[in-house]
Amino acid sequence: MKRVYETAAPEDGFRILVDRLWPRGVKKEAAKIDLWLKTIAPSPELRKWFGHQPERFAEFQHRYLEELKSDPEKQNAVRTVIKMLEKQDVTLVYAAKNEQQNHAIVLKEFIHNH
Repeated sequence: MKRVYETAAPEDGFRILVDRLWPRGVKKEAAKIDLWLKTIAPSPELRKWFGHQPERFAEFQHRYLEELKSDPEKQNAVRTVIKMLEKQDVTLVYAAKNEQQNHAIVLKEFIHNH
């Protein structure tokens, strides 16, 4: 996992942006994103509800896991990431400021458990 604002590095391998919206102030060339998986991100409703409020993270995590388990588009996107991981190193790229409480952390754990 890596914030999109951090410099891309060769050891990142295949870089997948896991945000629904393109990060503000980031040029596509600079981000060096290999794949943009918008569908794997939390739903707009869940993202807005969470609002990156730390006290809501536990509930956000629960709700996002439910989305990952029940949404066919998200399930397909997860399968895509898993297939990529079988072939090469993958870095999940995200824009959230909070590096400890964000959807990419939840997603990484979900992928590693499947």
